[in-house]
Amino acid sequence: MPAPLADRIRPKTLDDVVGQEHILADGKPLRRIIESGKIPNMIFYGTSGVGKTTVARIIATNCHMSLHRLNGTTASVSDIKDVIADIGTFGSENGILLYLDEIQYLNKKQQQSLLEYIENGDITLIASTTENPYFSVYNAIISRCTVFEFKPVTAEQLIPAIKRAFRIMSEESRTEIIFDDEILKIIAYNCGGDVRKAMNTAELSVMCGDISDGKVTITAESLKIIAQKSNMRYDRDGDQHYDILSAFHKSVRGSDENAALHYAARLIEAGDIAPLCRRLLCIASEDVGLAYPQAIVITKACVDSALQLGLPEARLPIAEATVLLATAPKSNSVYKAINSALDDLKKCDSLDFPRHLQNCHFDGKGADVSGQNYLYPHDFPNHYVKQQYLPDALKGHVYYNFGDNKQEQAAFLYRKKIYSE
Repeated sequence: MPAPLADRIRPKTLDDVVGQEHILADGKPLRRIIESGKIPNMIFYGTSGVGKTTVARIIATNCHMSLHRLNGTTASVSDIKDVIADIGTFGSENGILLYLDEIQYLNKKQQQSLLEYIENGDITLIASTTENPYFSVYNAIISRCTVFEFKPVTAEQLIPAIKRAFRIMSEESRTEIIFDDEILKIIAYNCGGDVRKAMNTAELSVMCGDISDGKVTITAESLKIIAQKSNMRYDRDGDQHYDILSAFHKSVRGSDENAALHYAARLIEAGDIAPLCRRLLCIASEDVGLAYPQAIVITKACVDSALQLGLPEARLPIAEATVLLATAPKSNSVYKAINSALDDLKKCDSLDFPRHLQNCHFDGKGADVSGQNYLYPHDFPNHYVKQQYLPDALKGHVYYNFGDNKQEQAAFLYRKKIYSE
């Protein structure tokens, strides 16, 4: 059985790698390192199909080191010991290069077993991971490696690679493959920046093409069925999950309802509405707050409706809350106020509070201060009387500052009025 197309046409030189110009273009850091021939310990971080393994193989070929390949999903401590056993042998005179794919799946003990040999230079490690290494890789490994981030490939960068794939398949099968620019765009825009997925889709499209007169014609109709939803790059436990939630939150905060709806749609399409609902509730207090106090009430009703309805109907109350919050006036005065108060708690020890705020206590004979002396605000004009409420150590501290929106400015004027009378 022949290898998949993605493996058959894997680039052999850096110039053939699709994308990653930010680290592989002439003069860029990773390219300079590779061309120097002095390979440090490195971690390649990025989503699937963006060239991490390809670049690691090119490095191994060019540096003439003894290459060992392990995958974190299947590697055991004994596999690592086999690599270590190669140290000092005739075959490793130029050094040992260990390419460790999916390093995040190795447990702490397995990762620790490599430390000594990485540190003294007996083994050069190139590891790859689809998860943020600063969260998924042991800190001691991170401190001995340089991390390079591989970014998703754009559709424009994918199109030449797809053309090359069709050309190679045509040469291999000695059959003319007929396609147009629309075919290239469908594959490029439906593969979510994943080169491997684009190559596999191109190969599958040829297998499903219309055969006539010894030619294979790829139609948009059949291709759209093959490529449907393939652009959804999403992992509920990975960076994509948190990145999309972050983009959603920042779009609502930035009052861009269209961007917010886009990111909400991506979460809805993935069926991941619970975190989206929690984020909506957070935004209502954190970013809209007292500029529109009713927003949290409406948002809570929308969230309850969405969770009760379930998909696909849940998309409607979610969209309603999203547009409401994005177009509402914004204020983070409450957010800043409570954070400021919490910061003071960290700085101060346990603080007493004014006697007149305490619950009634029995005053023993000879007490320096007798009676609680609390002033009941409702007994005074405007239901207000000046007295101290903060502990003595925090007297005069201001946590809340009125926002510049209509709602909070109305409250500010009322406050100013009762204070002055």
